[in-house]
Amino acid sequence: MTTLRTLECLVALVEAGSVTGAAAALHMSQPALSHQIAALERELGTPVVERLTRGVRVTAAGRAVAEEARIALEAADRAVRVGRRVGVGAGGCLRLACAETMTAWLLVPVLRQWRSRRPDVQLDLAEFTSADVMADVLAAGGTDLVVGPRPTATDAHVELLGQEEMVVVAAAGHHFTDQRSVAVADLTGEPFVHYDRDNGLALWVDQFVARHGVTLSPVLRTRSPRTAAQLAAAGMGVSIVPVSALATRPAGTVRSLRPRVRRDVVAIVGAPSDALVRGFVADLVRRGLPSSAKTTP
Repeated sequence: MTTLRTLECLVALVEAGSVTGAAAALHMSQPALSHQIAALERELGTPVVERLTRGVRVTAAGRAVAEEARIALEAADRAVRVGRRVGVGAGGCLRLACAETMTAWLLVPVLRQWRSRRPDVQLDLAEFTSADVMADVLAAGGTDLVVGPRPTATDAHVELLGQEEMVVVAAAGHHFTDQRSVAVADLTGEPFVHYDRDNGLALWVDQFVARHGVTLSPVLRTRSPRTAAQLAAAGMGVSIVPVSALATRPAGTVRSLRPRVRRDVVAIVGAPSDALVRGFVADLVRRGLPSSAKTTP
């Protein structure tokens, strides 16, 4: 199969008009260049140049191949330049997967910064309601970086960004309003706004209350923690939500659990050496979690 080096030899030969000139331009020996041209002619089954006493004359086939060869060489050069730019984080595409509650809460400031400082980097964002699903998408090569709660398991590199608190939301007139915090046992018998099974919080909440010997009384389920917070604030029941779901604080009552409960917020990457991934994670770490997540014991 013809190589880029062979095509480069043909173009140099056409432009120089002689084997001597072409070999000098490419810093190679004349026999080596002649060998490349001969190999190309064998593959094509026709001469690309005619050898004359004072140089060479390009054949019709040679002119046609040289014209396409210039395009191929320019494309190869472009590919190398693009690779170098992406390698230093100045271009390319970064695919992000984020827990839906954390996009506005955590990612937006960093995304805005990247659009300003790295305008040639394309950012693709997908939102999920399950950390385990995001980890699976990363493992399958469907994304470059995952930001969200810690998944059940992953073989990828995990960077801890911090912790966010899990809180209880209720209506403004609910009796939880008079409490500074809510014990898990206080949820017994309360109408509860729960989560659909495809949301990772559904299992997390069930396992959490089970460890405290509490059985919930779900009245409805939703896929979104933001919606759960709004429904609870509207008096549909009480709910447990991450603080990242309270970017727009509901009008109801928000109380810490007693004792306080936090969950890890992590960045998961499949290729830690990737310049774009490395740069984005560094910016997330540098910024830290929003102040709403920095609660005191």
